[in-house]
Amino acid sequence: MNVPLHIAQRYLRSKSSNNAINFITYIALIGVILASASLFVVLSGFAGLKDFTLQFTNVVDPDLKALPASGKSFILSDHDIERLTELDEVAVFSKIIEERAIITSQEKKGLVTIKGVDGNFHDVVNIQSQIDNGRWLEQKSNQLVTGWGIANNLSIGVLDFTRAINIYVPKPNKKQISSIKSAFNTVKATNVGIFFINENLSDSYIYAPISLTQDLLHYEPNQVTAVEFKLKNGVDQEIAKEKIQSVLSSNVVIKNRVQINDGLYKMLNSEYLIVYLIFTLVLIIAFFNVVGSLIMMMLDKKQSLNTLFNLGVNITDIRKIFFLQGSLMSIVGGFIGVLIGLMLILNQLYGPDFLKVYITASLAYPVKIKIINLIIIFVTISSLGILASKIASVRITKKLVQNI
Repeated sequence: MNVPLHIAQRYLRSKSSNNAINFITYIALIGVILASASLFVVLSGFAGLKDFTLQFTNVVDPDLKALPASGKSFILSDHDIERLTELDEVAVFSKIIEERAIITSQEKKGLVTIKGVDGNFHDVVNIQSQIDNGRWLEQKSNQLVTGWGIANNLSIGVLDFTRAINIYVPKPNKKQISSIKSAFNTVKATNVGIFFINENLSDSYIYAPISLTQDLLHYEPNQVTAVEFKLKNGVDQEIAKEKIQSVLSSNVVIKNRVQINDGLYKMLNSEYLIVYLIFTLVLIIAFFNVVGSLIMMMLDKKQSLNTLFNLGVNITDIRKIFFLQGSLMSIVGGFIGVLIGLMLILNQLYGPDFLKVYITASLAYPVKIKIINLIIIFVTISSLGILASKIASVRITKKLVQNI
């Protein structure tokens, strides 16, 4: 029989004759439970919020995107287009011309990003599902689809022919500006739709036919700033990247969805790490209570420890008793805490509406249960619990157990 483990279990279950020690032990256990539950709830909430944030960008982000390695544009030849069409991994692709521009409507103006797209674009991404008012644009026209924020700031309506919309792009290689007309390329356009994806995109993007942006920028027929790809279901993305790269020149870089939004992913991952560290600090504070309760238990059990020592139990095994007691307290407290946190998250996912936490009147706070979060929490709790128990157990000395 494992004597230290048996005695540790007895100490963990039994009450001390000193009510103050019982109270300290309960406080330590409750602290571990609450800290563990809080860590699980926060990490699950952050995981849900991360997915909720990314789902909006994923609406307009393709599976893969070809961008120039240097400069703003590259030439996509007819031969390249033919070879890309023959790739088994590619379902459809769209040519893109994207540039910063100035948009004006009567006396109002704003700085936007104009994205010229061809007829395949709505098959690459599900942009039409994000149109709140109006419809999607037609090719070979001067039609626009603007973000909700831009339309609101410039008072642009749908098919409002009473408000002229002008788009300006600076002409390149102009050393001296003599007039606005000579400094900018300009086109007149009509807004036929308003989209809302997220605040950032809706405040800065407008969509236009690729022919309009070609004329605005004076691009050659096969000159583009990007090519966006939708892959077939079940295709290995890395293999698809390699095949697309072999078709296009080495001056083109192929990026996946994560790489396209690397800044956003880095920000979200940094926030996740900061949240984890903050609540780990809360756990560390909770484990100080565990150390305190174990030391108080040692002092309370001095007579029992002296008896065990006289019976032949060595100092190492006596230390192991309190090491195991602290570890068991940490693991049990962590398990109960995660169980409570899991119940709260399940309630947020599947519970009745009146028990959920809402961001708005109709939008429940997004949460997501991830196995990796459970693993992280149990590893954190186990590590901190073992460390706290070790710190407390080394306080056992021969002088203490001999009751000198």
